[in-house]
Amino acid sequence: MTSAFDRRTLLVGLLAGAALAGTGIAVSPGSGVPRSAPRPAPPPRPLAVPPLAPSTSDGGVRTFRLTAAPGSAALLPGAATPTWGYGLPFGGPTLRAARGERVRVHVTNRLPETTTAHWHGMTLPAAADGGPHQPIDPGATWSPEWTVEQPAATLWYHPHPHGATERHVHRGLSGLFLLDDADGPVTALPHRYGLDDIPVVVTDRTFTADGAFDEEHRSAHGLVGDTVLVNGTVAPYLTATTARVRLRLLDASPARSYRFARSDGRPLLLVGTDSGLLPAPLAVPDVQLTPGERAEVLLDLEPGRPVVLRSLPQDLGAVSGTERSAGASDTLDVLRILPADVLEPAPPLPEVLPHEPGPDPAAVTAARRLELGDDTIDGRTMDTGRIDAVVPAGAVEVWEIANTHTRPHNLHVHDARGQVLSAAGRDVPAAERGWKDTVYVAPRTTTRVLLRFGRHTDPHTPYMYHCHLLYHEDRGMMGQFVVVEPGGRAGPVRTRAGVGPHGGGHHG
Repeated sequence: MTSAFDRRTLLVGLLAGAALAGTGIAVSPGSGVPRSAPRPAPPPRPLAVPPLAPSTSDGGVRTFRLTAAPGSAALLPGAATPTWGYGLPFGGPTLRAARGERVRVHVTNRLPETTTAHWHGMTLPAAADGGPHQPIDPGATWSPEWTVEQPAATLWYHPHPHGATERHVHRGLSGLFLLDDADGPVTALPHRYGLDDIPVVVTDRTFTADGAFDEEHRSAHGLVGDTVLVNGTVAPYLTATTARVRLRLLDASPARSYRFARSDGRPLLLVGTDSGLLPAPLAVPDVQLTPGERAEVLLDLEPGRPVVLRSLPQDLGAVSGTERSAGASDTLDVLRILPADVLEPAPPLPEVLPHEPGPDPAAVTAARRLELGDDTIDGRTMDTGRIDAVVPAGAVEVWEIANTHTRPHNLHVHDARGQVLSAAGRDVPAAERGWKDTVYVAPRTTTRVLLRFGRHTDPHTPYMYHCHLLYHEDRGMMGQFVVVEPGGRAGPVRTRAGVGPHGGGHHG
């Protein structure tokens, strides 16, 4: 999702698919998206809500446990789909912690190959980031530990093994990581998880005749499916009992993006973006997300009047007809919401939100320009032994991201939170700058982002920046940087061997 809150193309995005009403199965002709094997339309199912991950207190540290393992899920009638998940057949539980808490996550790998666990959007030490330099071998356990140092936000976690991220995420490995402020949830907003505060993890798949995920047929964008899953549910519906619901939207697709809107034409109330809340609720016609981006929206409901959260066609600004293979002309029914005949009243909408002011442009110490090309950044593909940039701890920088290519790309920067200053030649007013860690850059345009980096230094262990269309990332559209003390230099890259079977050390 871009932070250019233009009323016409608000939160510029990618890709969505035409849908058989209520099913989330694409049926529009000529979209260029591979089609699932013919089968009857699946019946509507209640939306699955990922459970909150249990935690224990170990010496004052909130401790979670995740296990990545193969499984099997009944996603379609009469078929068993081979999947991967974190303690679930598909997806993972929702982790939840508060600002100021010390957290530890024991991640055990029961997969047949090496994986990693990346905390997308989290500010934390590089050795705990879970990128390609923190591998977890089969049978091993990795135990990163850090202190939550950022405000309330909707983050997520997923694998990040170099060259295999698309496949690991596509098989089902992802989950939400919710952050609260130090004094708990913002009670002026719906905050009862699973009741009026609903996780909506949106992704897409194409199925083979035997019900497996199709991992072979991809476009230049990657694996673009014809069937939408929300929290691992095909054709989902949500029975609402409150007059206002908060949807925490995550685009977890490998390549497809979505332009979310209400089927009744009423506006969405945008209250949060990737890494934090807005200054105030913002009424918008739609919200567009590219892979990896998040948004928090409120929907006001009326008793007994269903509404569908729908993804509409979008203009990607792509060149050479690539929109068709991206599914950008499609329409998808994502989630049907069925309000009860009697609804719990909604409290007054807050006029302001606990928003953290953005970085001060006067504090900028450096400006960098990146060029996104054909699976390259600055004309180079990823080299895990090469440091592409050195950033002082706590720096505020302007990154000018130019997409010189004909295809859509976005950029996710690890260990950084920021706000978009301008996109495609349009300035973004300060009052409409949402906190971002992933930004869309349309073909042949430039996006300028004001970024604030973390304060954890490590000259030997890099963070990543990369396109979050995962096929592009796997093909080498990624660079890396280290955070050092002011005036410091990068050292040789230190890549840890896969953590042994008795667990890894803690990283502060």
